Amino acid sequence: MESRKKFSALAALIGIVCANGAYACTGITLKSKDNGVVTARTIEWGESEMENMYTIVPRGYIQQSMLPNGDTGGLTFSSMYGYVGLAVVQPGWVVDGMNEAGLSAGLFYFPGYGQYPEYNPSDAARTISDFQLVSWILSRFSTVDQVRAAINNIRVTSIDPRASTAHWRVTDASGAQIIIEITNGRANVYDSKLGVLTNSPDYPWQLRNLNNYVNLIPGTAGPVQFGPITLRAFGAGSGFLGLPGDFTPPSRFVRAAFLQNYSIQQDTSYDSAMQAFHILNNFDVPLGTEYAPGRAPVNMPSATQWTIATDMHDKVVYYNTMYNRTLRSIDLNKIDFANIAFQSHPLDTVRAETIIPVQINGAPTNR
Repeated sequence: MESRKKFSALAALIGIVCANGAYACTGITLKSKDNGVVTARTIEWGESEMENMYTIVPRGYIQQSMLPNGDTGGLTFSSMYGYVGLAVVQPGWVVDGMNEAGLSAGLFYFPGYGQYPEYNPSDAARTISDFQLVSWILSRFSTVDQVRAAINNIRVTSIDPRASTAHWRVTDASGAQIIIEITNGRANVYDSKLGVLTNSPDYPWQLRNLNNYVNLIPGTAGPVQFGPITLRAFGAGSGFLGLPGDFTPPSRFVRAAFLQNYSIQQDTSYDSAMQAFHILNNFDVPLGTEYAPGRAPVNMPSATQWTIATDMHDKVVYYNTMYNRTLRSIDLNKIDFANIAFQSHPLDTVRAETIIPVQINGAPTNR
């Protein structure tokens, strides 16, 4: 009875969360000169503050998937690799993270376009909920080719019919990256050479849509002769005039693609991780922009609740949150995944910015 109550509460919560269009995410990928690879992304939810946490999973940890209707007997899997991930709502719902082999995986919402296979109780033992797929990938695999080979051996489902579908980005330490989108009940796996992902529509459409912006170039446009006069840009960066600035998934995809592609390649993966946060600052969503004036349901610092960068070269996870823009890091090299216990902790211990007063030489001391 207790497990049934827990399922009902979680199903209701995920149904409310996933059905609302205020959930969004933007992902980029950077490669450094030392052959490092960094994946980074934002996560948005403007209805309320989610339960945001980081989870550490040891080797050998056994998980079992939740199933629709509170059914039991879902896919059971043990961790071949320890991993660290950022989770929402509950510790097992890791939506982005990295394992000790340097494999990164992330869930992105995909409303209106995905279609999971119809849930069949007779397939329960190989059925996994979409919010646990990242954990399965990080637990079991070290390369994208392994994931590609295994993805159609399982059946992905949602534990609540009201919930949006999702799609996933998986990247390994070599820089290989795939996008997984489940449509018509079957997983489509796309090689991602660009390294960008947002939400709907589907990934091939997002790539085709980039052709609408073939005129965009880095730098300054002009000057050009316009009849008897010369036209000159008012400032630097005019080559990007027309880059979409709204927060819809197609516009965020285009903006992320151009900002990522024309950013300067960094020497090290650490530098790339730091650069990723600067790029993703362009996707921080002020809460009031998602609703009509006066209709925002809550007052939070941002609809962008957290941002993460995973450095697969140095095996470090970095993140900051809407409450505290100070970067925090989790170094997987310092975790003994063979002996550490499964654990989860809030992303923010104190929900406030870290502000360091500047010490002024010669300034009088207040008494």
